[in-house]
Amino acid sequence: MKLLKSLISVSFMTLISRILGFIRDILIASIFGASMFTDAFFISFKIPNLLRRIFFDGAFSQAFIPILMEYRVNKNEKYIQNFISSIFGFMIFVLLITTILGIFYSRFLILISAPGFTEIPEKLRVSTCLLKIIFPYILLISLSSLFSSILNSWNYFSIPALSPIFLNISIIIFSLFFSAFFHPSIIALAWAVIIGGLLQLCYQLPFLYKINMLVLPSINWNNIGLLKILKKIGPAILGASANQISLVINTIFSSSLNSGSISWIYYADRLIEFPVGILGVSLSTILFTSLTKSYKSGIILEYKKLINWGLRVGVIVSIPISAILFFLAKPIVIVLFQYGKFTDLDVLMTKKTLELYSFGLISFILVKILSSAFYAREEINIPMKISLFTLFLTQLMNPFLIFYFKHAGLALSASISGWVNLSLLYWKLHQKKIIYLKYSELIFLMSVIISTLTMILIVFFILYYMPLWSIGSFLYKIARLFFVLFVSGIGYFFMLHFLGIHLLHFFDKNS
Repeated sequence: MKLLKSLISVSFMTLISRILGFIRDILIASIFGASMFTDAFFISFKIPNLLRRIFFDGAFSQAFIPILMEYRVNKNEKYIQNFISSIFGFMIFVLLITTILGIFYSRFLILISAPGFTEIPEKLRVSTCLLKIIFPYILLISLSSLFSSILNSWNYFSIPALSPIFLNISIIIFSLFFSAFFHPSIIALAWAVIIGGLLQLCYQLPFLYKINMLVLPSINWNNIGLLKILKKIGPAILGASANQISLVINTIFSSSLNSGSISWIYYADRLIEFPVGILGVSLSTILFTSLTKSYKSGIILEYKKLINWGLRVGVIVSIPISAILFFLAKPIVIVLFQYGKFTDLDVLMTKKTLELYSFGLISFILVKILSSAFYAREEINIPMKISLFTLFLTQLMNPFLIFYFKHAGLALSASISGWVNLSLLYWKLHQKKIIYLKYSELIFLMSVIISTLTMILIVFFILYYMPLWSIGSFLYKIARLFFVLFVSGIGYFFMLHFLGIHLLHFFDKNS
């Protein structure tokens, strides 16, 4: 049950963070709408986050955690401390240079990321100003990611999972109480990001001290562990950057579309990221360390069982959520975002994007699980090559899909590429005889699909008697939405049980 307890704990902490994230986005939508200024903020916020995800979050952790887990088994505490100290110093050195260059070339970075902003000089000016303020966030959040990787390796999963709440709380407070002190008011959000990033970093320090891994940074370029990471990080960066480069190109496309397109995509993306974060990221985080430990210890049977367990959990949750987000797209967008300056047009445009994103949700979650299987084996080249292929495929589809679906075409291309990515990863693991499509797996999958169809029928029945979603207060609309989700969820799990999938027995057996 240890793995299940870790998953529940991390998922719960992530849920709290995501709920606060939704409150944050509701406030931004209500106070600032889907406007030139929100487009400017989302672009500026995306750039340091993009660099962090490419270099110091995805790629770095993929190379860092297997080596750290190996050292935990074979090396003493002093050796590990020296290793972490060298990594800490190296990251500060690189991040400081990156931050200085980022601030100096802010306007250039905005022009690359959103060339369409040149048509509105005020939009370009505000974006540049926001990016100069926000860019040091890459230093804070990347170091926070390093600390998170260390704590995860010591099985302190829930601590890093809770850290994003500080960013959300900071943005909420600045949106409510400080936006009036800035001109334009959107600048308040940039300072909120910096304060939130600092809190995220400091929050984890006591827990590092508790495991005796709170060390001072040192410059030691000859550290063996650091050199190992630098050798492995190249392919990891290519793999991690494929998806992020795709997002940059998508932003370039959307910046040339109607004003508000970037914001519509952002709000739909946030809704999709909710289940991906709670389930996909939580599962991959826990599985990565467990898979690495099993593989390094030579317990291959346990390694295979962990992958199968992760896939089953992912399928059970992702299929019904994908259906819910598609069929309840409009009510969800209205309930969560249609307040203040968020118009009926914004609802319609965000709804279209969310529907096409929901098509790929299952693949987004399962790809994270299958990728962890390769990273645990330090076979970074395979997911890297597949990611680059899907990047090429995505951008090949974008011009055609944008022509027919406008901004929502970007969501559709991401969904199609997600399924291609998943298929290729599964095929490679099947070739290595790590996973198999057995008859029992097909029966399991069919049971989940039948249960999901039952859930959809329940949703349609309830919606038939439900009044207009735009009527009533926020709490009244939230209560109605939760009622629909609760009743349909009960129907889904009841049907699973009826078809022979007993969740408690399933989890006990595999965790």
